[in-house]
Amino acid sequence: MARQSGPAGNLPAETTSFVGRRPELGEAKNKFQTARLVSLVGPGGVGKTRLSIRLAGQLSRNFPDGVWFVELAEVRDRTLVASTALAALGLREHGTGDPIAALCAQVKDKRLLLVLDNCEHLAVQTAQLASNVLKAGPGVRILATSREPLGLIEEHVVPLPPLDLPPLEIEDLGKLRLNEAVQLFVERAAAASGVFELTGDNRASVVELCRRLDGIPLAIELAAVRTRALTPVQICGRLGQRFSLLSGGSPAALPRHQTLQAAIEWSYDLLNEQEAQLLRRLSAFAGRFQIDDVEMVCLEDGSASAATDLLSSLVDKSLVVRDTAAMTPCYRLHESMREFGHLHLVKAGEIHAMHERLAGHFTRRCGQFAAEGRRRLLPWLSWMELEADNVRAVLDRLTLARDPAAVDLAASLMYFWITRATSEGARRFDCLLESGNGRGRPVAHFVRGFLAVLQNDPEVAARSLSVGIATARAEGPDAVLARLLAMASIASTMSADPSTARRQLEEATAIAADIDEVGATLMVHQASALNGVLDGYPSTVIASATPGAALSRELGDQYSLVMMLMNIGLATLQLGKSAEAEHHFLEALSIARDLDDRVAQCYLLGGLGCCASRRREPRLAARLFGAMETLREEAGATLNTGIRRALAPATATTAAALGPSRFASETAAGRSLGRAAAVQLALGENTPPSDPSVGTTGSAPLGRRELEVARLVAEGCTNKEIGGRLFLSERTVESHVRNTLNKLGFSKRAQIAAWVAANAS
Repeated sequence: MARQSGPAGNLPAETTSFVGRRPELGEAKNKFQTARLVSLVGPGGVGKTRLSIRLAGQLSRNFPDGVWFVELAEVRDRTLVASTALAALGLREHGTGDPIAALCAQVKDKRLLLVLDNCEHLAVQTAQLASNVLKAGPGVRILATSREPLGLIEEHVVPLPPLDLPPLEIEDLGKLRLNEAVQLFVERAAAASGVFELTGDNRASVVELCRRLDGIPLAIELAAVRTRALTPVQICGRLGQRFSLLSGGSPAALPRHQTLQAAIEWSYDLLNEQEAQLLRRLSAFAGRFQIDDVEMVCLEDGSASAATDLLSSLVDKSLVVRDTAAMTPCYRLHESMREFGHLHLVKAGEIHAMHERLAGHFTRRCGQFAAEGRRRLLPWLSWMELEADNVRAVLDRLTLARDPAAVDLAASLMYFWITRATSEGARRFDCLLESGNGRGRPVAHFVRGFLAVLQNDPEVAARSLSVGIATARAEGPDAVLARLLAMASIASTMSADPSTARRQLEEATAIAADIDEVGATLMVHQASALNGVLDGYPSTVIASATPGAALSRELGDQYSLVMMLMNIGLATLQLGKSAEAEHHFLEALSIARDLDDRVAQCYLLGGLGCCASRRREPRLAARLFGAMETLREEAGATLNTGIRRALAPATATTAAALGPSRFASETAAGRSLGRAAAVQLALGENTPPSDPSVGTTGSAPLGRRELEVARLVAEGCTNKEIGGRLFLSERTVESHVRNTLNKLGFSKRAQIAAWVAANAS
């Protein structure tokens, strides 16, 4: 969980005024006094997500480790629930273990609130996740939103009904404005039109409108947007036609669901033909989408101007949401709107054609990723993070259909799997290869072997790579064969089979020399260097990684450059040249931070900790070792022999310099750093706290009273307990804690405790 510059967490900002819901808000707050799992349950469009954000924001001060919002609406693969939660917390699963176990390991000592939004289509998996997390982390609380309860014994349900309907007989405008449904309509209509207000003339039609929409917030907001062009009377008249149309619907459907569908159907019917066609086609996207996606997938002529105009029109009508959280302009559909659009897409007979267009578009784009990723990795990773839901949906459909294109698509995402989703990539390739889809495609076996090497699983790597080598020998191409042999040599070295590793690497080197292909050449350099690191031969590492680094720079290959620099750093460190090693580690870490390659960051923090130990900065070294361990656990990484060889003497030297107690406290302080803060510390962008005596106010960064409060925080006291012992109000204690966090550059009470422990001696 990355350290934040403000409050910890990723809770979305409230972008509109919050109307009503005081009883439900109060009930949910009261339940959290004793409950650890509270579910807001109600029909679609009733405002569960909106209420959860408001409630979580009000509860945030009780959770020093943050409020973390997990959006499940766009998750279709049931196996990705835990992975989605890990990603929301800023974590990734790179190991071979269960992602639920990885999540539990991360939250076991945390005090945080986890908001699981839109659980109904993943109820069983969400319930399993919630149950395991609650057992693992006694300080964790969970707020869920769903159309139905999760069914756990620990669950406390807060029903979320529609807003109270305004009575027909009220004529007093002041009293009518107190009704939540009316208040919502008036506020949203005023925002939409700029001039709307409740008057004696429109009072009756506003009341009728809110009542006929059954107080469903989404329906009311959709209607309010229409005040830009229609009066409340006109809106009521048109809406009435929709209700008549739906009155003979399925008796199994809830009336409020029919009402919501009627409201959306009504808005849909007000669109022109082009707008309606685009809206239903947008439902084919599994997640967010960009303008160029719309051009290529949804429009016949691929016109950029037409896409912009139509999309802008749908955004203005509140039917498409502009996603302001993303750095790149993108859009999405509300879940209910996507479901509605899908029904109309099926009805129009366009679903198959849209799936084919999506497959073609994203296969082409991912092919570009594969071709350009070596030179333009960062922008392509950013693109993939935004489009991941769409690409996964296409990959799922192709896999289910046993389409050979699934293997090509998965293989084209190699850089995404190795830097962002190692475990998921391994699972997907296992599924594809076991089904026989990868037959005759040696590159698929290369990627699977690569992922296994990253997971320190040489047995799986060797098994996949051997199949790929046999295929490539028979069918080619030679460039892939060279890469397979080079990667296989790494797996053999990891398995302590040096003769096989040497034979494989020699053959790979010969092939690469004959074909002069940069991918094969770089892979041979990397294999030779890494084998040298693992076997402890620094001269071999430097001889291979130095030209590898030069070629990586020439190509603009940032991923390979990080690997080469890291290998050179480990080799020069082994040769006793710690200053030179530090230079290489620092450059590599700066690039790895840009790429957000967390496994590389983990190794590099450890390497820089070794350098700090060599230059006799034991406090910094211990903190970097602690931060490395936290990042290793987050990434699910297993350290290889090379880095362990460097760490063993460095940690022993550091522990001896500090003493056991001080070493433990400094390491704990490093573990409490967020990833971003740890990298900043390693790069020298901020410095560890000075070494004052905690009891000496003249040299400490804190005032006398703040030091007293900090000591009691370190003892585990709550603000109320601190107030009782120091004869202060709870609000005053809260102010002292906040000032202490700000002065020390921390975001968590646990970091204060670690700071006190580190400065106690």
